[in-house]
Amino acid sequence: MTDRDILPDNFKPLHYDVVIKDLDFKSWSYKGVVRINGELVKPTSEIVLNTLQLDLHSSELVISQSKSDQSWKSSDFSIDTKSQRATIKFPDQLPASPKVSLTIEFTGELNHDMAGFYRSQYKPAAPPAASVPHDDEFYYMLSTQFESCDARRAFPCFDEPNLKSTFDFAIEIPDDQVALSNMPVKETQATGPGKKLVSFERSPVMSTYLLAWAVGDFEYIEASTDRVYNGKKVPVRVYTTRGLKEQGQWALQHAPKIIDYFSEQFEIDYPLPKSDILAVHEFTHGAMENWGLVTYRMTAILFDEKLSEERFRNRIAYVVAHELAHQWFGNLVTMDWWDELWLNEGFATWAGWLATDHLHPEWDVWPQFINEGMDQAFTLDAVRSSHPIQVEVRDALDVNQIFDKISYLKGCSMIRMLASHLGIKTFLKGIAIYLKKHQYGNAKTEALWAALTEASGVDVNTLMQNWIEKVGFPVLTVTEDSQSISVKQSRFLSTGDVKPEDDETTWWVPLALRGKTGSQDIAPLALTSKEDKIDGVSNEFYQLNAGATGFYRVNYPESRLKVLGTQLDHLTTEDKIFIIGSAADLAFAGYGTTAALLSFLQGLKNETHYRVLSQALDSLGTLKAIFGDDEQVKAGLEKFTLELIEKGLKQVGWQDKQGEDFNTTLLRKRLLLTAVANSHEEVRQAAFERWSAYQANPTESPIPANLRAPVYRSAVVKTPAEAVAALKKEWYTTPAIDGKEICLQALSHTSDEGLIKDVLLPFLFNPSPPAAPADSVPGADMHILAGGMASNRVARPLIWTYLKENWNQLHVKLGGNPILIDRLVNVSLGKFVDYVSLKDIETFFSGVETKGFDRTLEQVKDKVRGRAAYKERDSKGIKAWLSENGYA
Repeated sequence: MTDRDILPDNFKPLHYDVVIKDLDFKSWSYKGVVRINGELVKPTSEIVLNTLQLDLHSSELVISQSKSDQSWKSSDFSIDTKSQRATIKFPDQLPASPKVSLTIEFTGELNHDMAGFYRSQYKPAAPPAASVPHDDEFYYMLSTQFESCDARRAFPCFDEPNLKSTFDFAIEIPDDQVALSNMPVKETQATGPGKKLVSFERSPVMSTYLLAWAVGDFEYIEASTDRVYNGKKVPVRVYTTRGLKEQGQWALQHAPKIIDYFSEQFEIDYPLPKSDILAVHEFTHGAMENWGLVTYRMTAILFDEKLSEERFRNRIAYVVAHELAHQWFGNLVTMDWWDELWLNEGFATWAGWLATDHLHPEWDVWPQFINEGMDQAFTLDAVRSSHPIQVEVRDALDVNQIFDKISYLKGCSMIRMLASHLGIKTFLKGIAIYLKKHQYGNAKTEALWAALTEASGVDVNTLMQNWIEKVGFPVLTVTEDSQSISVKQSRFLSTGDVKPEDDETTWWVPLALRGKTGSQDIAPLALTSKEDKIDGVSNEFYQLNAGATGFYRVNYPESRLKVLGTQLDHLTTEDKIFIIGSAADLAFAGYGTTAALLSFLQGLKNETHYRVLSQALDSLGTLKAIFGDDEQVKAGLEKFTLELIEKGLKQVGWQDKQGEDFNTTLLRKRLLLTAVANSHEEVRQAAFERWSAYQANPTESPIPANLRAPVYRSAVVKTPAEAVAALKKEWYTTPAIDGKEICLQALSHTSDEGLIKDVLLPFLFNPSPPAAPADSVPGADMHILAGGMASNRVARPLIWTYLKENWNQLHVKLGGNPILIDRLVNVSLGKFVDYVSLKDIETFFSGVETKGFDRTLEQVKDKVRGRAAYKERDSKGIKAWLSENGYA
């Protein structure tokens, strides 16, 4: 691709030797020396590499020739902060040479921005070591986050994924703390009073973004794999700051098994001598797959058997599997450039669910993926400003915006669709071929297709090319005849206004047709043209996309959707979730009607599967969000919702039953929360009584972990001022790892305008501590409170007004981390349902620098357009249906 903004190709790095010293906990700075061995490919008088927020002091280039070494020194650096590059100018022309080394001395900062080499604050769970830095309220640990382009914040480097090298790393730390890196410790030397230099073994060949290190008051628990690798079992450790290690047990039960599982499935042994897991107190994403030292957000890795909500078991098992899949897919074989990020993330998402399903078949994780994952991919990909899976990426700021639902969830949906078509065994055979062929190197999507073609004998590139290179997905419109159906594909847009130029793609669509006359099996047909006719289809019952492995929507005639609503026993869990999702999306875009969706949902009154009810409740939640300004419609939808969950609610009650299955526990929380949110007086009262008892005596009347969400919500509804104050205090003091998230979610539902303005907005946007630690949500968690407030019709305009009035101050709080700004824009603004707000968003951002979130902003505006169009088009229709059916 010609327009990539990449480094000049005159220096090729092969090995780095990085030494970090003089960690200064007062000025939050450090000193470093990096020696980069490589080759000078052509004569030059300057070398360009990546740096950001570093001070470069001096450099020396040594060229080794057969008889002697020649060296050049330079402290002539020109820094371009916009392109995040430094140019080192040498006085003479340097000759091309296969053996050169470039040494740079520099200083860096231990920032608080969750990027590069940074510090995270925490309140210790046990008395910390004497040297651990702290201020009045918090102690600090240090760790790195380099993906996608932040290794350059920690040391000068050639920070592009296909410039792979080996790494030696050493760091000087206080002798009562622990240092970790990708590889095991090689040696430790005392360097002075209270200090030691910890050096690590050499890493394999890898990209700069996978290098990692951490320093802190760490302790660990350990297990090992069952399989033997190079004569030894691989040790697996979970590291935490002191006092938390036992909460790593759940993750530790999974990680060694997953390493063994992937080693077998991918036919390549896990390539490193150890596998470390580190819980990091402040973290932008869920986790980061640094080779041999995977770092995690606290709630994505730690589980307290007494205090954690059950759903986090599932999250932790999956995230561990996702990150370990990357140790092969991403780390061993890396995408060539960021435009193929989906290769890393789409595959790791699919493999993560594959391994979770292998370890926990009782969890039903594929229905979960359809409900939570595929659905989110459909939502983003249904807007005009979505992007192809393989997307043009020019530079570092562009990269951050594509760590999104397309790369992860649509990417995973593509892998799942293809694996289902080829068969899982054949698919995994192709993966093994791909990994073996490209190990320790870089690869493009075509290389994956070639390996899968070799394994299957199917021309995979022809099937998949449009899915990867073109934006969007199709909706299949079905027309019925007596013994046949006609199926037509066209691009689906949630705004419903598809123009000819939007609809030029013809996708390969696996039809997975159930209901071929005389057959019980799923017919493996595919649609490869815009339209086709299929004969011999039963008029009694048929369905398309059986098993929901195809990434498309199906628009049945309204009469057929009604019939399917009475044939639920013919449908699998996956099928039901898919049909609800299709009906909801089609109503939203105007291809179908809200009446047809509601009629289908009415048939689910006897449904008790958690994931099916989740999908139904998600779609009702969207209706309430869009049409609920009208009190009559809101009341009607609430009545409808309560009727839908009535049977399930009676069944689950308030008490966990001994030995009940995982999904029942999750269902109880969801149904009770839904009841509280939809004005179920009896449930609200019962929930509030639990809250009052807890407030009166927390030790005698604790709230069970899985009931916190409904109980907190009832308090916010009944006594907003008291509840907000109590929940803020709970947020600050909770010992539960997941407690902060659950408090923030509950707080976001406050509908008292005064409390939102005077308490919650300052709480959300106040700059970080130490000024007022109990009154400021950390940057890493802002999206939790902001996203909830944006879904709350009273809070939504208030958060937007606040953003407009304080836009510049926002950057002070979020520091130099563009990911956080992008995420805040994404969660805060996409829930408006009117054209006036859309215009306001357009006007405001026309006067603001949007580089770093411009792609996301366009998607947000498209989402609002779709919601506003839906509200305008279907307000009368939904009201009429609710009245006719006795709900309003």
